[in-house]
Amino acid sequence: MGQHVSRRDFEWTFIQEPHATRRKLILKKYPQIKKLFGYDPKFKWIVTAMVLIQFASMFIVKDLSYPLLLLMAYCIGGVINHSLMLAIHEIAHNLAFGHSRPMSNRFFGFFANLPIGIPISISFKKYHLEHHRYQGDEKLDTDLPTLLEAKLFCTTFGKFCWILLQPFFYSFRPLITYPKFPSMLEYINLVIQLFFDAIVWYFLGGKVLVYFIIGAVMAMGCHPVAGHFISEHYMYKKGYETYSYYGPLNFITFNVGYHNEHHDFPAIPGSKLPEVRKIAAEFYNKLPHHNSWISVLYDFVMDPEIGPYARMKRKHRGLTT
Repeated sequence: MGQHVSRRDFEWTFIQEPHATRRKLILKKYPQIKKLFGYDPKFKWIVTAMVLIQFASMFIVKDLSYPLLLLMAYCIGGVINHSLMLAIHEIAHNLAFGHSRPMSNRFFGFFANLPIGIPISISFKKYHLEHHRYQGDEKLDTDLPTLLEAKLFCTTFGKFCWILLQPFFYSFRPLITYPKFPSMLEYINLVIQLFFDAIVWYFLGGKVLVYFIIGAVMAMGCHPVAGHFISEHYMYKKGYETYSYYGPLNFITFNVGYHNEHHDFPAIPGSKLPEVRKIAAEFYNKLPHHNSWISVLYDFVMDPEIGPYARMKRKHRGLTT
């Protein structure tokens, strides 16, 4: 089973999450950063191109053998679908059409969702915004692993299994730890997705849906682009709960690696987050960061000081949403 993790509990803190305070300090010193607020007009065209690439791939994968299909799903389709998931992350912050057009963002999220095969756009939004608002809250921040996860996956081999199963924990954890009634938009998202899936199945066969769904699942587990799930908030250095990544995979993930910058300024699109770091360099260059998501995954598995316990948590104070 490998070495047991050295931690026996989460890192509990009573200090406020750092992003609101740092945002005030940065804006006081560099008010010009406010000019970066808004949305990137190129974003919707990039996402549309990615969706169309996935649509075109349907006519290729429908006739592939399953071994080749799975290889293509891991190397190509899953990467595009993971990028589309991060596009949905941008859309959740209204960064496709701006805050003045919320429904345009929601409907564009339905479109970006199509190649993923499973409806996630609206459900992701309602939980993710609370992750920003209540970072580290033991109840409201569903990005935090549960105590059961930390206890079960506490060895080298266990942590490797946890990475493989991460898509399932990420998807189903909120439904167990913090269930919410589905909204009308979630039902609409479900109907649109099922209708699309049914059309694909009827005209092109089940292999295409396998390609879409399995690719998305594989690219959320033991995959280089999935390193951001761990790199963002797992405590690689004591006392620091958010980490940025400045490596090349930002190019295909809408700069989600600029995670300190994103939490400080969630109203700034990913394409402009490098400018935030450049302007306020003295605030970010001193923070610990990552340069490789592959190293993040390797260290998570092999380092006994890191594991599901390596998260900073705050006691729930009865906050309501």
